[in-house]
Amino acid sequence: MFTLKLFTALGCGLVAGVFFAFSTFVMSALARLQPRDGVVAMQAINITAINPLFMVALFGTGAACLGWVIASLFKWHQLGSVYLLVGSLLYLIGTVVVTIAFNVPLNNALAAVKPDSPEAANHWNRYLTNWTLWNHVRTITALAAATLLTIALKLR
Repeated sequence: MFTLKLFTALGCGLVAGVFFAFSTFVMSALARLQPRDGVVAMQAINITAINPLFMVALFGTGAACLGWVIASLFKWHQLGSVYLLVGSLLYLIGTVVVTIAFNVPLNNALAAVKPDSPEAANHWNRYLTNWTLWNHVRTITALAAATLLTIALKLR
């Protein structure tokens, strides 16, 4: 169980790091580009982000967190269960659900934008603001989950 908790905490931290990079410099760099170029670059990023390694990190960690939610409810009396439960719920809701409910639909809408169209610049500016806001949420919740799961490791 220690090893699975460790890998779950590391998965949360890894995902937090990816999202942190986007929140702190990738989106700012893309915002400096001409809207057409920003749209093209982000469309390419969104396509390449759908790869087995990132999907396992994001959703495999989510599956592990779901298992920890269930386990912590059955072992509520054990030391560290509350950290395990709250950390796992933070990751599931603030990272996985936010990704599915907000970032993916924004990515899908951006995929439909023709970079040379007159509407591209307006769409790009709205995308930058909204996507980055939700990415901040994902970054914070994944990092908080990693922290709480690490505390749960210590309290085992």
